[in-house]
Amino acid sequence: MEINHKNLDFPILYYLSEEHSINKTELSNKLLLTKTDIEKQVEQLSQLGYHLSIDAKKGYRIVKRPDILLPFEIKKKLTTSYIGQTIYYFPELSSTNTMANQMAGEMSGKMPEGTIIIAEKQSGGKGRSGKKWISPPGGIWSSIIFYPLDISTHISLFTLMAAAAVARTIDKLFPQIRVHIKWPNDILTGGRKICGILTEMSTEKKNVKWVIVGIGINVNNDSSCLPEEIRENSLSLKEITGHPINRINLISHLCSEIERFYEAFKNKDYSLIIEEWKTYNNVIGKKIKVNLGEKIIIGEAIGIDEKGALILKTDTAEIIEIISGIILP
Repeated sequence: MEINHKNLDFPILYYLSEEHSINKTELSNKLLLTKTDIEKQVEQLSQLGYHLSIDAKKGYRIVKRPDILLPFEIKKKLTTSYIGQTIYYFPELSSTNTMANQMAGEMSGKMPEGTIIIAEKQSGGKGRSGKKWISPPGGIWSSIIFYPLDISTHISLFTLMAAAAVARTIDKLFPQIRVHIKWPNDILTGGRKICGILTEMSTEKKNVKWVIVGIGINVNNDSSCLPEEIRENSLSLKEITGHPINRINLISHLCSEIERFYEAFKNKDYSLIIEEWKTYNNVIGKKIKVNLGEKIIIGEAIGIDEKGALILKTDTAEIIEIISGIILP
C-alpha cells in the first residue's frame, strides 16, 4: 500500500494512545469513516513503524511509537503560537531550505509564518559557502519560514538568534552537555559539531520577501557513517549521551525557544538575543583568523554588535565589523 508522505495525516492518531484501547466502531463513529478506511490507516501506521496492540473486542492501542517526525506527533507537543503550527513532512528531500524557498515562492509568500519543512534525510543538504551538509536518517533536518518586517540591517542576527535557540534547547534538555557556539552558525561540544545553521532570504527590489532558517542537528545519526573528512569533527547527541534521543521532544522545545527569541527580534529587543548568544559563544576574547573570501583577517574577537556582526580588533588596534566570514582553525 502506497503512503502519501507529503500529507501524512492520520485522523485515527488523535484517538489512539498507549493508555487506552479504542475499537473500530468507536473510531468509525468519531471520524465518520468506514471500518475499511480505519483498517487502511492502521495498516499505513504499521508500515511507518507504529506497533499496535489489536484486540477483536477492545480494539487498538499503541504499544510503541516510531522515531519519525510526523507533523501530528510534533504539534501535539507544541506550546507555541505559530512556530511549527504548520509542518510539511518528507521522508527525503534534496534540501529543506530549497523546498521551503520553493513553497514560499509558489504561495507568493503567503505560507503561515513559522511554517516548518522537515525531512528524515537530505540528499543535497546545504551548508555555508556552498558546502554540502551530510544529512543521514536520525537527525533533525528542518527549515523555518519567517516574514520579518525589519530585517535589512539585521540579517546576520537571524543566524545568531537560531544558534542561541538551539544552544539553549540542548542546554535545557541535556545539562550534562557543554555546548558552545562558533560564530556565527555552528553548535559544538568538545570542539565537534552537533548542529549547523544556514540563513537565506528572498528579495525583490531590495525588499525582503521572506527569510528561511535551515537548522540541521545531529541527533540519533551515527557519525561513523559520515565521510572520513568530516567524521572527526562531528558528533551526535545520541553518541554523547549514550542513548537514543526523543526527536519529537527536542524539536518541540526548540520551536518554543525560537518563538521566544523571534518575538524579541520583532520587538527590537536585540540585546536579549545577543546576551544569550554570548552565554554560549567560544570566540569572544580569543585571537582568531577569519576568512572573508578575498582575504584573511587576524585579530581579537571583542564582541558582537546589535546587527550580529563580529567585532574584531587587529594588532594595529583597527576595529573591524565582520558580517560574514569563516573562522579558521
